[in-house]
Amino acid sequence: MIPAISGAVGPLGLSEWSVGSVGSVGQGGTNGTAATGSGDGSFGSALTGAINSLETSQANATTASQQLATGQLTDPTQAITSVENASLAMDLASQIRTKLVDAVNTVFQTQM
Repeated sequence: MIPAISGAVGPLGLSEWSVGSVGSVGQGGTNGTAATGSGDGSFGSALTGAINSLETSQANATTASQQLATGQLTDPTQAITSVENASLAMDLASQIRTKLVDAVNTVFQTQM
């Protein structure tokens, strides 16, 4: 049996709930800043950066397909590549969301 958490420890601050950086992500370099958006290494900023990247790929695919449809784009492979990249990014985001929901459900269903 797991003992109850004592209130004597005190309230948890934000530092106890932050997730450290992984590799070069969040180290303040050009790679970390591009991946996380702000470069502070928190999970929230990494998630925000990933969502912004997903939105950018979706916008690029929309623009490329509109340009192809109106005849402004001369190379159709650019539109196809852009749409496929957006599709793959959305599939990855969907799989990550599913795994995250499964993990949260597992934590909430844990018997104490």
